[in-house]
Amino acid sequence: MAKKTDTTIIKKYANRRLYNTGTSSYVTLEDLATMVKNDEQFTVQDAKSGEEITHSVLTQIIFEQEAKTGQTMLPVSVLRQLISFYGDQMQMVVPSYLEHSMAAFAKEQSKMREQLTSMVGKSPIDVITSSQEMIKEQTQRNMEIYQQAMRMFNPFIADNDEPESPPVAKAESDDELKRMKDQIAEMQRKLDQMGN
Repeated sequence: MAKKTDTTIIKKYANRRLYNTGTSSYVTLEDLATMVKNDEQFTVQDAKSGEEITHSVLTQIIFEQEAKTGQTMLPVSVLRQLISFYGDQMQMVVPSYLEHSMAAFAKEQSKMREQLTSMVGKSPIDVITSSQEMIKEQTQRNMEIYQQAMRMFNPFIADNDEPESPPVAKAESDDELKRMKDQIAEMQRKLDQMGN
């Protein structure tokens, strides 16, 4: 489906009903979830005050998806980690980092889908071998992203877990942390410019 460039206004009424001004019809949270999956842009506004409430509605969609059996994507450990960042000095860095990490993850998923598509017509043994290699590579990349995130959020974890690590490795880790912080600061500057 072609990506819509216009942003649709969804109005939320006091009775919790959602009205899509683009289609002139009432919609559900499930409909909004489908719009997100189809990359359709929308903002949600309080019908009475005009206040933009997109964030809280998207959070509500995630809550409902997480409540469905077999749909859980946010492990308890991740939820605890996110909660612990509220009010922390790292709170302002977390959104940019998560956005960057999710974009990188989506890019990797796209590559994996392309590789799966390219396997059509191959022998079952080739498909199994290629699938195992792809899963191994994907898992390794995901672990690298996760480890970078953990180092970013708590740079002292590596020091506590590996007290005897050589000074060169620590220096490389410090350089990597500085590069990541610089990248995040640059992303934040770009986001601020886009917001203005």
